[in-house]
Amino acid sequence: MSSSSLSTVGTLGRVRVGAGFALALILPPLLEWAMFTLGSDFLAVDVLLQVAGVIAVALVGGLWPALLAALFSTLVLNYFSTDPVGSLEITDPQNLFTLVIFVAVAVAVSLVVGLAARRSREAAAATAEAATLGELARGVLAAEDTLQGFLAHVRAHFQVPAVGLFDRNVPGGAAPTLAASDRGPGAPPQGAGNAGNARTEKEDLTLFAADTTEDLPDGLVLALYGRALNARERRLLTAFGSQLTAMRQRQELLASTQVNRRLSEGNVMRTAILRAVSHDLRTPLAGIKLAVSSLRHDAVQLPADEQKELLETIENYADRLDALVNNLLDMSRLTGDAVTPHLRAVHWADVIPGALAGLPAHRVRVEVPGNLPPVDADPGMLERVIANIVENADKYAGGEDIVISASVEGTVGSGADGVPAGELRVVDHGQGVGADDAATIFLPFQRASDAPAGAGVGLGLAVAKGFTEVMNGQLVAEATPGGGLTLRIRLPLATGTGS
Repeated sequence: MSSSSLSTVGTLGRVRVGAGFALALILPPLLEWAMFTLGSDFLAVDVLLQVAGVIAVALVGGLWPALLAALFSTLVLNYFSTDPVGSLEITDPQNLFTLVIFVAVAVAVSLVVGLAARRSREAAAATAEAATLGELARGVLAAEDTLQGFLAHVRAHFQVPAVGLFDRNVPGGAAPTLAASDRGPGAPPQGAGNAGNARTEKEDLTLFAADTTEDLPDGLVLALYGRALNARERRLLTAFGSQLTAMRQRQELLASTQVNRRLSEGNVMRTAILRAVSHDLRTPLAGIKLAVSSLRHDAVQLPADEQKELLETIENYADRLDALVNNLLDMSRLTGDAVTPHLRAVHWADVIPGALAGLPAHRVRVEVPGNLPPVDADPGMLERVIANIVENADKYAGGEDIVISASVEGTVGSGADGVPAGELRVVDHGQGVGADDAATIFLPFQRASDAPAGAGVGLGLAVAKGFTEVMNGQLVAEATPGGGLTLRIRLPLATGTGS
């Protein structure tokens, strides 16, 4: 069979081509019988009817069945409709001329109709191919597919039992690094293989047994099992391979970006720690050393009140050092995603006293109802969050009181995933923050432009926000009516199911 015939069979399918050949053998005598049944003896009408039959065969089976129908119709017309009837001999030159014209017209019509049908099918295939390529392009831009999902998409598109991705650079690379099949990842197809040998489900997918392969950069090979692809499908497989390459490059770029971001954050952290060590740690250490040296001075006997004052200085500086070191360690853990909360039902009233320890009691007014439902939280983390927020308010509130209140308010989460929340508010009536400072108030090592000297390195609110978000909550800041700053801690209400 010629390459054109093979192309026709591949385009239409064996069933349609076979039907076309069958129709080419059946339709001409059937049409001739219809002419005799109707009693028509006009050769021109018979010729036109046979031309219509050739066109029908061309639409069903394509070019080659139509050519067979044209030749067979010529023989039928010659035998049944031209003198002498019942013989292939032609005595009338006019009839011979009519048959020659019929053959020419029938062949031309077969060629035109077959070519038009083929072009129509090719156009439909090109449209489907363009739609697939457009979908591939959108997938690359949207970056919403995974490698496993991509292989499943390839398997579904080409309707093959299994697809595998191999890496020639990996020792023992005969097994796929990823696979997708109609029986789950890694399951081998049945009836696949170059030689058509049957495969069992106990066998693994291997590169040498693939029916179609596509070489990719970096030694990767995309392998399909179950059937060989035609030329058009191979072009699509090449496009799929290009998308797979782009997807891997995008994933490598994202991984590199995350590594660079981690390195950048680490550099910022190290720089800030060095700055804290050089100033915020050295200052309290110097104060402690000076106070201790004064107390140990044998030549001077200090009065009891001065000794008490020096001891208080040592204690205050030690507390500052402890808070600073704790915040540095906590920020480092948050940056490295090394914080794991142990959530359980917690009442606000149970953690507030511990959070306020060490703070001036006369400055803080607690207005938390005792009948509020508990929230899901890690008690230690929540205590640190409240302590850091209240300490920050104490620095900026001036001589005004700090008010702590709570209620059941709002939700935590976005859209349909939002859950009811409990809210704790820490309100001060100090100077508040400006619009520029509000954007950076929760960033690590950032302090408001009007921060007093010795106010710390700017980690308290950053740690508080990080801990709150780790507990699936939210920490937001807003201006207090009349001046000042209000910080709202929102955490999911406890459901009683455990976390």
